[in-house]
Amino acid sequence: MSRQKRVAVVIAKNFEDIEATDPIRVIEEAGAEAILIGIERGKVEGKKGAVLEARLTFDEIDATTEASFDALVIPGGGAPENLRIHQPAVDFTTRFVASGKPVASICHGPQLLISAKVLNGRTTTCVNKIRDDVVNAGANYVDKPLVVDGNLISSRTPADMAVFNQAIVDAIS
Repeated sequence: MSRQKRVAVVIAKNFEDIEATDPIRVIEEAGAEAILIGIERGKVEGKKGAVLEARLTFDEIDATTEASFDALVIPGGGAPENLRIHQPAVDFTTRFVASGKPVASICHGPQLLISAKVLNGRTTTCVNKIRDDVVNAGANYVDKPLVVDGNLISSRTPADMAVFNQAIVDAIS
């Protein structure tokens, strides 16, 4: 029997609620386990009142733990801005993208990818407010509900949740 898939979901204060809770729901409905990783363990508040529990911190992740994840999800909102200034989160993201495993980001999520310096030459989408930032990081920005470029999966806003969630499920299936 194959092992249960594990998906790392990185969160920080002010995450966009539905961009974290909805992917977590579909990951679990697909039979995988969503592991929430934060700067600190414990309760993390979203922009609109959702509260999620970070089970691990970036400082607690070693090579074995990291290798056990099958995908990475980066919700948007204010969380990526908080994560990108935490070097262990940036380093984790850099290594994860390099691993070739699926990395899904939505809305402001690519801010973490910018700081991880992994967007140069890649095609991505995001919320239009950070379009110039991804272009300045060397990415080819396209305004589409879903963009898949190799192991990078991206969407723009909560309006794109259905195709974003389906792409995550497809990537871990």
